[in-house]
Amino acid sequence: MIKKVIAAVILISLLTVAIVQAVNKETETPDNAGTATAADEGLAIKDKAPDFELKTLTGETVKLSDLKGKKVMINFWATWCPPCKAEMPDMEKFHQVVGDDIAILAINIDPQYDVQAFVDEYKLTFPILLDSEDSVNEKYRVLSIPTSYFIDSKGIIQNKISGSMTLEQMKEYAGNLK
Repeated sequence: MIKKVIAAVILISLLTVAIVQAVNKETETPDNAGTATAADEGLAIKDKAPDFELKTLTGETVKLSDLKGKKVMINFWATWCPPCKAEMPDMEKFHQVVGDDIAILAINIDPQYDVQAFVDEYKLTFPILLDSEDSVNEKYRVLSIPTSYFIDSKGIIQNKISGSMTLEQMKEYAGNLK
């Protein structure tokens, strides 16, 4: 008798969960089948770049809005990411080429690891910002790394690149900034 009661309770519970999930699930139509929402895709070209404030490896504070009037490249990366590692030497060359004409902000999303050792190994001289609370990563809705945003002097996103870039690509995207 007890086994039947337990089985009935489990069956009713499973049916309740199935019904709730069926009611809450959005019905997929041919119009939205296979499409991602804006929230899924992250920020888009022509969006205003969300402001943020982060600390650098040296403890300085960098605020995006303080760079208004300047062209900016924001790059989200991690120390364990092979495409990020492949991209870093070209980012350093890019930094040497553009100098102060474009601010490069490399936002590290895994500051719990030895970021300084990574910077030393790759001899990076551009600012490395630490997103220790994952707040900027969430604001920019980064889905994969590396992801880079090229922002014009008015604070508008002009290009968004998911994946690593070459020096030539960085120069091309930067050349389109006003």
